Amino acid sequence: MPYIDKKLRKEYDDFVDLLSKKVRTLSEQDARTPCGDLNYIISTLIEKTYGEYGDCYSDFNEKIGILECAKLELYRRRVAPYEDKKVEVNGDVYDDSEGSDQ
Repeated sequence: MPYIDKKLRKEYDDFVDLLSKKVRTLSEQDARTPCGDLNYIISTLIEKTYGEYGDCYSDFNEKIGILECAKLELYRRRVAPYEDKKVEVNGDVYDDSEGSDQ
């Protein structure tokens, strides 16, 4: 869950802003998307943060859980509303009467 205390957010926000600007600048200079850059940054950040804890299943599980929860929250907050708008514009592909017990 990314909804940490606002005091903690302030501790990170300047660094995140600088990093995101750097990523955008470098990707724009090379006329490419920042996908690989972000993957590198996320992977390295997790490894540097958790690397000292060793390699055991629970540590791997925790790292994957962080990524999975971030992915799900992005989907819930950004992708699902976008898809809902597209359903309104282009029509639904799912027939709500199929599979129902009516």
